[in-house]
Amino acid sequence: MRISARADYAVRASLELAVRGGAEPVKAESIAAAQDIPHKFLEGILSDLRRGGIVLSRRGGNGGYLLARAADTITVADVVRAVEGPIVSVRGERPSALAYTGAAEPLLPLWVALRANVRKILEGVTLDDLAHDRLPEPVRQLADDPAAWHNP
Repeated sequence: MRISARADYAVRASLELAVRGGAEPVKAESIAAAQDIPHKFLEGILSDLRRGGIVLSRRGGNGGYLLARAADTITVADVVRAVEGPIVSVRGERPSALAYTGAAEPLLPLWVALRANVRKILEGVTLDDLAHDRLPEPVRQLADDPAAWHNP
């Protein structure tokens, strides 16, 4: 599985809004500078996040972006889906839409299991969890495994 720059930037931008608390709108330029995200690229991402119901935008001199709802109700999966669509796909299809025959039949449950595990992690972590550096224990345990940090 590959996390695109678009998905990474979307999570970072959303997290920046969560950390700032939501009292005042935050300008895209400020988010871009704080997270070292190319401003033009960020504008497109923020537009997708707005359409996906993750952020709200306000126009004007005091305008900018705010989270559309409380950070403890927005999961990383919500953010990724808003900018990328399905969390795990195979050749652009959801695993449940695939069919294999012959020797390849065991691939379908493998892809479904992969999707289930990725969803379990990303749906189990909210922006609030990240903003307060408190990953759920199962996620922390996976990240604490030294083997997780090494490429095979």
